[in-house]
Amino acid sequence: MARDFYEILGVKKNASQEDITKAYRKLARQYHPDRNPGDKNAETRFKEIQNAYDVLNDPKKRAQYDQFGEAGPFAGAGGAGPGGFTFNFGGPGGGTFQGDPEVAQELFRRFFGGGGGAGPDLGDIFGNAAGATGTNRGRSRSRKPPAQDVEAEVTVPFQTAATGGTVGLQMDGHEIEVKVPAGIEDGKRLRVAGQAPGGGDIFVRIRVAPHPYFKREAKDVILEVPISVGEAILGGTVEVPTVDGRRVDVKIRPGTSSGMRTRLPGFGIAGGDQYLVFKVVVPKGAPDEKTRQLVEEYARLHAEDPRADVPWK
Repeated sequence: MARDFYEILGVKKNASQEDITKAYRKLARQYHPDRNPGDKNAETRFKEIQNAYDVLNDPKKRAQYDQFGEAGPFAGAGGAGPGGFTFNFGGPGGGTFQGDPEVAQELFRRFFGGGGGAGPDLGDIFGNAAGATGTNRGRSRSRKPPAQDVEAEVTVPFQTAATGGTVGLQMDGHEIEVKVPAGIEDGKRLRVAGQAPGGGDIFVRIRVAPHPYFKREAKDVILEVPISVGEAILGGTVEVPTVDGRRVDVKIRPGTSSGMRTRLPGFGIAGGDQYLVFKVVVPKGAPDEKTRQLVEEYARLHAEDPRADVPWK
């Protein structure tokens, strides 16, 4: 038996779209195949989560699901097959007819009158469902032109590309919601099936906007962290942001030079790491007399040559 979509995402049936999106992002990160390599259960769970979100994140699909369940409003129409027609006769002693549309048309005329073609037309009442194949009382249906695929380009925020989410795309006067998987790279293409004018597919090329302070190297995230001379010499602790929105405290080791890196495992994109690159910032302007004496004393006590091992010396 299929699981309830709300149960899969762990939200109530009256949950807001924001709550549904938050629950999806949390579960998608937890069960994403990149974080669970080789784990079939996690892969299956991830597909369930994605399927549930695809329905509940779309207001029309969600309303249909709330009313009819996963199968949809026409699932009970009953196996008439391609081009077939199903008609339910209500009331006591009623039944169901499944068969050829033209036969259904003839039976309808016999029940409701109109011998010789004067009675009501079944196609007029049911939106020409009875005439979906073949001819309908001698009238032919014009064929639709073949669907055309469309190319599009959209710029997504750095954070959305890193952690996943959605972005709006304007197409033929309508806004289409494009689902962006976590970890997508700049220049990659996404396929949005059946949403182009005429029913074709939209192939969306993703452009990732730069971030004010994060930089990306494959799945890793780089953050430059300025530190003072005192912190570089004596060590200390600094609070830094991470790409998923958290802030963590990181220790600075005594004797840290500019360019030295510290790794935060798992804080990158789709299972990657975050690296902190320290940059020692010297106070601006000339030091006062006391500071000068202290620095000169420190230099006398630590007379190492920082260029001793450079290849060009």
